[in-house]
Amino acid sequence: MTKGRDMRDMMRRHGITLALFAAAATGLTAVVHSLTRPVIDRQALKQQQQLLDQVIPPGMHDNNMLNSCFLVSDSALGDNDLHRVYLASKGGKTVAAAIESTAPDGYNGAIRLLVGADFAGNVMGVRVTEHHETPGLGDKIDRRVSDWITYFSGKVVHSTEDPFWAVKKDGGGFDQFTGATITPRAVVNAVKRTALYLETLPDKLATLPPCGRNNDE
Repeated sequence: MTKGRDMRDMMRRHGITLALFAAAATGLTAVVHSLTRPVIDRQALKQQQQLLDQVIPPGMHDNNMLNSCFLVSDSALGDNDLHRVYLASKGGKTVAAAIESTAPDGYNGAIRLLVGADFAGNVMGVRVTEHHETPGLGDKIDRRVSDWITYFSGKVVHSTEDPFWAVKKDGGGFDQFTGATITPRAVVNAVKRTALYLETLPDKLATLPPCGRNNDE
């Protein structure tokens, strides 16, 4: 009887000890998270700013684009999700925008883009922000792999039927990749659709909801 009671007491003590260790570990994790979160947030904002600078020339605007973030949803952007759009303004006038877009028909799934353009079809820059394309083939859309994506800078979309906006295999002006035509074709089409959508954006500016984040934090 005494032996059984001693065993139960020992198990209870071990249980309490484990619970205390678990509570201490949880508390430590919470402290570390609270200490590192501001650093992580600042680093994320810095990276986003660098990305915006790659698609909209900094000299073109005098505002902080991170603080001019709004949400849009339109099938022209590749899906019906909410996409962030960052407005560039100079002297109080909105002159261009950097907008998230999607090429839904990549070889290995959706390709996420950031497209910078004015409201007259002039593309200033494009960057791929997420993709799952095949290494050595479709991944050439990634700026870290090749400079193919930089070819969009300075190009103009004149209309929905503009023949230039296709890969050369389809009679257009953009190079395809050896053994991988689907990926660049998807990106070219997405950038074209996005630039055309941005031409319609000025009429919608007054009704766009903000992103809902204070980027100064």
